[in-house]
Amino acid sequence: MEKKPERRGLGRGLSALMADVNLSNAAPAGTEGRAATSEARIAVEKIFPNPNQPRRDFDAEALQELAASIASKGIIQPLVVRSRSTPGEYEIVAGERRWRAAQLAQVHEVPVVVRSFSDDEVLEIAIIENIQRTDLNAVEEALGFRQLMDRFGHTQEKLAEALAKSRSHIANTLRLLSLPEDVLSLVRHGKISAGHARALIGSADPSALARKVVASQMSVREAEKLARAVTTKPKAGRKSAEGPASEKDADTKAIEADLSANLGMMVTISHGASGEGGTLSISYRDLDQLDMLCQVLSVIPRDFAR
Repeated sequence: MEKKPERRGLGRGLSALMADVNLSNAAPAGTEGRAATSEARIAVEKIFPNPNQPRRDFDAEALQELAASIASKGIIQPLVVRSRSTPGEYEIVAGERRWRAAQLAQVHEVPVVVRSFSDDEVLEIAIIENIQRTDLNAVEEALGFRQLMDRFGHTQEKLAEALAKSRSHIANTLRLLSLPEDVLSLVRHGKISAGHARALIGSADPSALARKVVASQMSVREAEKLARAVTTKPKAGRKSAEGPASEKDADTKAIEADLSANLGMMVTISHGASGEGGTLSISYRDLDQLDMLCQVLSVIPRDFAR
């Protein structure tokens, strides 16, 4: 049986890469509004964008605002670049937005710090910088987290530490990816918030509930109440000796959330009447997810099931 690739971080470490992304983020006392000193100033025409940059769209209005700031105060934080094969040319590792805005401001040279990065490290930094965008929606953020975990082997704890976010934020954001694509599309387009979407995780038909939330312009609390009502509603033609189903305990919900976040699929746990056994259900969106799940399950030691 083919062994699953070992999950590992890059040799430089995520925190070290983050240090390069955030290089000179804070201006020295008394230098606010002035261009920061850096290792070099390079002509903008000698600098080229990263062709594998995951971010493709740059808001035109925001770029104009940044260009006005650069024209007035200069570039506070230098770009991070690496050398290209052609002598005297450089590729952007972090700071493409500043480079684009500098051209709009008709600035001919920009401050840079030249660093040596592998192709994998450049991609990793591009994902990190994308996650740091202020206009990022929750789904884009979740996909960025998932890329860093799947491609580079980073754990939720490492991401939380390096990105200065709580582990619960990482886990709760990743949980969104267990929802169907139509619900994620509503989050992307601002029709519902991440809070609305999280309320629907674990429901039998999150798509139908999402449509109700949008149609009725529900608050997050109303969406949570709707999801609970649907979850606890007894099935037609069946009477329960214990009355309506009770809400799951906090431990069970936490386990569901962690498994959903780690797998990127919706996981639900149902305890049996005896309290000893039960059912764990995993919902996949497409055949690619099913294939990934089969790979994960195939490496579980056989002794585990005994």
